[in-house]
Amino acid sequence: MFAFILRRLLQAVIVMVAVAFIAFMLFQYVGDPVVFLLGQDAQPDQIAQLRADLGLDKPFFVQFGHFLVNAVQGEFGLSLRQGAKVSRLIAERFPATLELALVAAILALVIGVPMGVYAALRRGTFLSQLLMTVSLVGVSLPTFLIGILLILFFSVGLGWFPSFGRGNVVQMGWWSSGLLTAKGWHHIVLPAVTLAIFQLTLIMRLVRAEMLEVLRTDYIKFARARGLSNRAIHFGHALKNTLVPVMTITGLQLGGLIAFAIITETVFQWPGMGLLFIQAVTFADIPVMAAYLCLIALIFVVINLVVDLLYFVVDPRLRVGSAGGH
Repeated sequence: MFAFILRRLLQAVIVMVAVAFIAFMLFQYVGDPVVFLLGQDAQPDQIAQLRADLGLDKPFFVQFGHFLVNAVQGEFGLSLRQGAKVSRLIAERFPATLELALVAAILALVIGVPMGVYAALRRGTFLSQLLMTVSLVGVSLPTFLIGILLILFFSVGLGWFPSFGRGNVVQMGWWSSGLLTAKGWHHIVLPAVTLAIFQLTLIMRLVRAEMLEVLRTDYIKFARARGLSNRAIHFGHALKNTLVPVMTITGLQLGGLIAFAIITETVFQWPGMGLLFIQAVTFADIPVMAAYLCLIALIFVVINLVVDLLYFVVDPRLRVGSAGGH
């Protein structure tokens, strides 16, 4: 177990260094931060002085070393557009994105897993076929179109939910939460549903496919021969083994929800990291883009590590194999 964790941590470090190198290359080849800060009419001596102050006159690998040290400390310099520290901007926007992703992930799991189990156990029925048809639509429609349709129907047509913003939030130190206010819940419904629909349908189809595969295995046939009830077979044996690959997809999708909430946040003007990243791309704000890239990579690495560790809890074969290997 310790060797497994050590290997995963080593792989995580290698991945993060590679991502940091890619982020650092943004500073080298996507615009000149000195020109952004001083403007086109700056004098050569001003440009040279600022380059020296920023350390841009040093060799490439020295600059990359400084970038790595600062990135480990969470420092990525100043935003070229807003003139504020990038770490502060990320800290202000991260709670909104994380809350939106978590609510969407919970919706996708709570609804998608039971729907997938039902579609597998009651395959061929009208409701099962209807669920599969709806899931196909959910997988096919682009996120921005789903968001616009929900706004058109529930905001413009019925007036039930607001179409933009986060609502009232409660400030707890540097963390802000909209889940502690009624207005916050009111505002998060449409963005969370928009973000969850694709994940929900994906989880449902995956659970159905895995459940059908597990139900055809020999040990399920043996369990039936022993006279176990359908409830014990379906939920005590089949579902537990079905959830092993589902955990992988769900874990990666949580990282995807955080990383690719960009479209949803833009459609609903949700004040999260995705909207900040879109604005950074529009204005070529390199420090913000680099910080966003490193943070998303870190989230994926941590989620992958957690999912790998959960395998040892859910799948006893891995524990047996690990013990045998030692």
